[in-house]
Amino acid sequence: MKDTAQGITAVPGRLAGLRPLVGELMDLKRVRTPDQPEGLAAHGFRRAWAALVSGVHPDTLALREAALALTGIRLGGIDLDVLSRAGMPHERAVKVLRRGLDAAAEPLDRELRERLHTALAGLPVPGQIQPPAFVERLVRQPRAGPTRANTPRVVLLPAESHADHCYVVAVASVLVSPLFGADPAIPFVAALSHHFFNVVLPDAGDYGDRLLGEDAAPLMARVTEDVLATLPEGLAALVREARKILPHTDSPEARAFHAADAMDRVLEMDAHARAAGFTLRQAMVDLDLIHEGPMQAYENAVLAAAGLIH
Repeated sequence: MKDTAQGITAVPGRLAGLRPLVGELMDLKRVRTPDQPEGLAAHGFRRAWAALVSGVHPDTLALREAALALTGIRLGGIDLDVLSRAGMPHERAVKVLRRGLDAAAEPLDRELRERLHTALAGLPVPGQIQPPAFVERLVRQPRAGPTRANTPRVVLLPAESHADHCYVVAVASVLVSPLFGADPAIPFVAALSHHFFNVVLPDAGDYGDRLLGEDAAPLMARVTEDVLATLPEGLAALVREARKILPHTDSPEARAFHAADAMDRVLEMDAHARAAGFTLRQAMVDLDLIHEGPMQAYENAVLAAAGLIH
């Protein structure tokens, strides 16, 4: 098939097959625990940057974080740290995480599934390495959502943060990389860093950025360089190299990144639309809210007596 759309024409069916799984990554932005009140995506963003500054190689980290994100889809906040604090031995905890991974990873490329499975074997014992200071700025910096000239802003709550967006795009980049023949580490690092300018600049949306006019590009570049200067020299060089894919789509890695970025932005809106349209029937029938168990018959009788089911 002729490549008429920067490499996407060869993979539309396979990309559509990953859409539900990428959509489920959105949930990590809103799944919260007492340990992670900003959500599991923000937690993953912190964890990824802490690992990078501690010297973990991006090839290792990209696969590890994708594996952990997929376990989070199925296990929520039950992660290695929680299982360790609950007294579960490390090896058994990793087996639990693998079950979570296997439950989520069926739509993925088989070779990628195997690499993700292996990545969980190398999980370190939870430690206390701190991420760079700029990370918390992105955790607290909300995204504007879609904006357009002469149109009121649509405020969607709870608002995702730039940490949420960057982490989900990073993980999604890994998941779609086999479709483009891409090295997953490059789009992963590019995604983690692609909103560095929002460490300082609040998000005014696309239209707000346009109002900055000719000042926008140099302002964003200056803030980005300031953030890069806070990283260890070797890591800063690596991040700069990965970010070279951001302005184009003429390499497999750039295509993987921009595919993940576009899907995240639209699926985020889809998540709000689905939440707004959620019905009781979906809870009762599609999601089996009163699930099978010893109390099911009694609970259904109570609901029938209360007029909540028929």
